[in-house]
Amino acid sequence: MTQWPALGPAALERNPAAPASVRQQPRPTRTSPVCIALSTHNGSAFLSEQLASFVAQSHRDWTLLWRDDGSADQTRDIMRAFAAGAGAGRVVDANDGRGRLGIAGSFMALVRRAPPGQILAYADQDDVWLAEKLERGVAALARTDPDRPALYCARQLLVDAALRPLGTSPALPRPAGFPQSLTQNIATGCTVMLNPAAVRLLTAVRPPAGTLHDWWSYLVVTAAGGRVIIDDQPSVLYRQHKGNAIGVKLAFWPRALAALRRGPGAFMAIFRAHVAALEEQHDLLDPAAQESLAAVAAALHQGVARRVRALHLPGLRRQNFLETQVFRLWFMIG
Repeated sequence: MTQWPALGPAALERNPAAPASVRQQPRPTRTSPVCIALSTHNGSAFLSEQLASFVAQSHRDWTLLWRDDGSADQTRDIMRAFAAGAGAGRVVDANDGRGRLGIAGSFMALVRRAPPGQILAYADQDDVWLAEKLERGVAALARTDPDRPALYCARQLLVDAALRPLGTSPALPRPAGFPQSLTQNIATGCTVMLNPAAVRLLTAVRPPAGTLHDWWSYLVVTAAGGRVIIDDQPSVLYRQHKGNAIGVKLAFWPRALAALRRGPGAFMAIFRAHVAALEEQHDLLDPAAQESLAAVAAALHQGVARRVRALHLPGLRRQNFLETQVFRLWFMIG
């Protein structure tokens, strides 16, 4: 297995949005229990290495909540063997008989089953966690206001299917907040950890069809005035292989060309779905987010002039100038 150098302290970034109306949460500490949420689907090729990386975590107080989303391989057998072996006493089977729900549906089912008052960490079946992943995330969340939803996310060390190094994921943009979260997701799910206030918030909202669990979590937390904590140090070995649901494109031009080939249809469909879903959760949103959301929603249903005005909203942009121009074009014509 690839040997990576020891990682130093996390570099944290505060999002200065106002607190959300989610109250009376216990303050996380450096020893807080963590619930790892793992959704599996035909993951037998890589799953055992990911499970081993859970056992190797320096933060020892964790349990694994898992749900299988319709596997046809040996995934369930691997999970049951882990529960009876190295994971004995730590594994909770959340299979509910509902079959295939898709990525977001399966993870949201796990969020609703998470123990109250615990930090929640999303996990993908094909990655390998670095030993201090949970420890750094727990420490970062321990420094936040427990009454305010908080989402921690980090960069990744990119590897191929055999764990050979490919590079490091791009630096995450700052600041990270709303309405910027409408234009793109920066919180890669395999690194995301949520404090109890954020978990409680997510259980109160319904995601739209077609979204992904990490983007929806980032959207809801930022729209509710929560805090986004960005760790510049990588926390996982993020496999890039043919079976990736998303994956990472390192260079700008491949990303830009892929976006141009797709056109505005797919992006604007999920953009509209996110706006509509957040409108349904109006009372949970921060007042500033309510105003921005209302302006964007009105622009989507009215003429060109309203869309031009909406594009002047602070923060309604993507990570860099060129990507922002593509977003603005899609917003105007899509």
